[in-house]
Amino acid sequence: MCREWAHQAIESIQADFQRSSDTHLIKLDVPGFERIDFYLKDESTHPTGSLKHRLARSLYLYALTNGWINQNTTIIESSSGSTAVSEAYFARLLGLPFIAVMPKNTAQRKIQQIEFYGGQCHFVEKSDQIYAESTRLAKELNGHYMDQFTYAERATDWRGNNNIACSIFEQMQYERHPIPSWVVMSAGTGGTSATIGRYIRYKCFDTHLLVVDPDHSVFYPYFQTGDASLTSCGSRIEGIGRPRVEPSFVPSVVDDMLQVPDGASIATMLWLETLLGRKVGPSTGTNMWGALVKAAEMREKGQEGSIVTLLCDSGERYLETYYSPQWVNHNIGDCTAQSAQLQEMLR
Repeated sequence: MCREWAHQAIESIQADFQRSSDTHLIKLDVPGFERIDFYLKDESTHPTGSLKHRLARSLYLYALTNGWINQNTTIIESSSGSTAVSEAYFARLLGLPFIAVMPKNTAQRKIQQIEFYGGQCHFVEKSDQIYAESTRLAKELNGHYMDQFTYAERATDWRGNNNIACSIFEQMQYERHPIPSWVVMSAGTGGTSATIGRYIRYKCFDTHLLVVDPDHSVFYPYFQTGDASLTSCGSRIEGIGRPRVEPSFVPSVVDDMLQVPDGASIATMLWLETLLGRKVGPSTGTNMWGALVKAAEMREKGQEGSIVTLLCDSGERYLETYYSPQWVNHNIGDCTAQSAQLQEMLR
């Protein structure tokens, strides 16, 4: 490996990081919860538009410092979209070819963004086929399979260094309840929940971590049973939930888990648009549903405090899918019951 090229690549990524400001922490005024403060960490403002920008940066630095990438390496990643968009961005920054292996039903906007950054999209029929196909491509092309599902939890420095957990707690310092009662996070790789959970324990905070999981994902049943051999057909909420237990998911740092019906994710996503004045992605709906459930429990007990969750990406990527009533009706089903349940919580 050319050490000089690796040094230049790391410096390019660090320089890109210095050009970016931290993401905003948005305070929400939610009716019916006067004693509980809600906050959204807005990860959609990253250069590539999602939470996965942090992960992609960490994965590239991890691979570079391990000597896995050189100036001729083709980068391959298995991704349902957002991670691939961010990794394509950094591949272009370093002048490397990039291939995203993804299910053929991935949102068209994400495919267009990957191609905008110079990446190629390699499609498979089912989500559980992405792993083997990524491994095959990496071997065939003598490339590097980035493998976010294995390395997400170890590529990020959970002790600090401006990770997302550090950023949240620093931004909360001057709020009415600076130490959140709960941080609510959905799991895709499990890397972000691992970072947040470890940081909470490292800093000895009294905050609890709730991980929310969509229908047809194995993380929730794995948390309940400890059976790492579980598999499923895969999540219908793009970007979160998995058809298998990923190595990066660390249940021991999670205080509680909640399975969120897909209809609830969609209903909350649409409600958040009326509260924020802009569209958010479906995984943000999943997160916010979990935050509201925990807030309702706190309200029942007469407790007050704060809850922080994540705005993972913009809803503009999902105009043809989750924001299309016809698409939702065909792929998710009727969300009327969950919409009514949401309104009941707000009352």
